[in-house]
Amino acid sequence: MTISIYNTITRRKEVFQPIEPGKVKMYVCGPTVYNYIHIGNARPAIVFDTVRRYFEYKGYSVDYVLNFTDVDDKLIKAAKELGEEVPSVANRFIQSYKEDVGALGVKEAVHHPRVTETMDDIIAFIETLIQKGHAYESGGDVYFRTRSFEGYGKLSHQSVDELRSGARIQVGEKKEDPLDFTLWKKTKDGEIAWESPWGEGRPGWHIECSAMAKRYLGDTIDIHAGGQDLTFPHHENEIAQSEAANGKAFANYWMHNGYINIDNEKMSKSLGNFVLAHDLIQKHDPKVLRFFMLSVHYRNPINFSDSLLESAQNSFDRIENVMTNLKHRKSTSLDLTEDNQEWLDKINKIKEAFEQEMDDDFNTANAIAVIFELVKEANNYLKRKQTHTEVIQMFENTFTVLLQVLGIFLEEDTLLDEEIEQLIEQRINARKNKDFALADQIRDDLKERNIILEDTPQGTRWKRG
Repeated sequence: MTISIYNTITRRKEVFQPIEPGKVKMYVCGPTVYNYIHIGNARPAIVFDTVRRYFEYKGYSVDYVLNFTDVDDKLIKAAKELGEEVPSVANRFIQSYKEDVGALGVKEAVHHPRVTETMDDIIAFIETLIQKGHAYESGGDVYFRTRSFEGYGKLSHQSVDELRSGARIQVGEKKEDPLDFTLWKKTKDGEIAWESPWGEGRPGWHIECSAMAKRYLGDTIDIHAGGQDLTFPHHENEIAQSEAANGKAFANYWMHNGYINIDNEKMSKSLGNFVLAHDLIQKHDPKVLRFFMLSVHYRNPINFSDSLLESAQNSFDRIENVMTNLKHRKSTSLDLTEDNQEWLDKINKIKEAFEQEMDDDFNTANAIAVIFELVKEANNYLKRKQTHTEVIQMFENTFTVLLQVLGIFLEEDTLLDEEIEQLIEQRINARKNKDFALADQIRDDLKERNIILEDTPQGTRWKRG
């Protein structure tokens, strides 16, 4: 099947057709690195990493770019408060970002461009816009002439006149029109700055992504993605700049993930419900956090609460438990192939259903529901008195592959050390001799070592607690 994507700019699902066969050029707006990321930043990192993984699963090569905004007003303010230089703050939180999203199963981007390393490209981009009449210098600042771009508002589906009614000129700005936006900011005393044809300064926010996307992916890209809050003005302004400068479509598909609410209220610092991903990872299994994020379709809002996270943990435990049971039964399964086809066909149909859901605008919520169909069938199979290695192995492999598409990797239990193996054997013998006090004591000792024992009709098995 083909992959369909809901395209924000057309407001409908469209069959994905790459610019180059077998390749995907994908740009995702990354964080401004002045602090640890909150879970609102973590959602697009997880969502679009999953999109990337699914494209790769389907055989595409994905040129994945995620930028770091390593200079802006927030960073300058944070650096002053911390008594540090801007690059020092940025470097520290770039590293923290990579560690946090890495714990959440997010792969490194192919390119992680930084604004400060793309300054020549940004300045050249602005010069092109000025030469073409789409930008102008005013008192050391440079502004984009919004009305010069005929398609302005096509992403957010707003007309220029509607937008102008809410536009204002701030104190110190010298714009021709309230709708015009900043491409280059004249530096203030003591602030980090770069030389330019318009004097010392630094770039505006919107121009940065246009320049970085052009440098690493070219004039036109397949997919541009980010949070819903970036649709306007950030992505709208990116389209205007890029298409005005390059004379070509900027991105063929626009993808935006929904907001995160905390206990049914929008997350915000003013409400005091601001949750850092860095803190959550210390308290909860990052695999479960990722699983939770993918349990809702990426375009829908997601509500975060302790009770919902606990529910996600319980659901995730069901998957881990069936994998443990499959591994345990494999040791007693027969290497026979007769009468296996019915079960192999069931597993293949479930895998096909998973792909159908992911092909339909990366519907991870429904894809996870399909995985629980696989859980149900695996549990049904494990109820049999005799199991076959081929079927057990296929269940295991299918779980592994489908979960890895979602960026979830179940940890392999390491071999028990010799002492613990001896304790388990002693407990088995104690139970045979009806010395239940000793058996219980060994169970409790192992529990303290984070080893949980389960007595089943097929024998004693263990798992990490």
